[in-house]
Amino acid sequence: MLTDLEKKVISVIQGDIPVIRRPYRDIGEMIGEEEQIVLSVLRSLAEKGLIRRYGATLRHQKSGFTANVMVAWQVDEDRIHEVGREMAEHEAISHCYRRNPDEKWPYNLYTMIHAHDRDSCHDIAEALVQKEGVQHYTMLFSEKELKKTSMVYFEDEFE
Repeated sequence: MLTDLEKKVISVIQGDIPVIRRPYRDIGEMIGEEEQIVLSVLRSLAEKGLIRRYGATLRHQKSGFTANVMVAWQVDEDRIHEVGREMAEHEAISHCYRRNPDEKWPYNLYTMIHAHDRDSCHDIAEALVQKEGVQHYTMLFSEKELKKTSMVYFEDEFE
């Protein structure tokens, strides 16, 4: 069971977090707690496995990127962690994750590339092919953004 304080913290962090020097101090003020208490609660939730990851959403159109492509790669399993780590470090890649392949879809590593145009996406993918030696992949270009929202928990916990 979550405590009332944990629910309050979750209800605040599930929305936009201000891009300021000390956002957790402001979050603490919103819920009537000290900054260190908020940080302690977040650490505890992560240690318990209740918060799996903390992320930012890239609004790629607003940042000047007009082409986006999900590249599905077929990587040898004995190299998946090495290749995934190296691809994740590329400046044009915002997402990199592993999924189980199956007979109809043999791809096991996925990257999201953001660039200024489709040709640049192709160039980035080709550079990754050359660097990593992964030959089998497919590119799935974004045509339209349909939804970009986060899950909402405890929406009535904090007013």
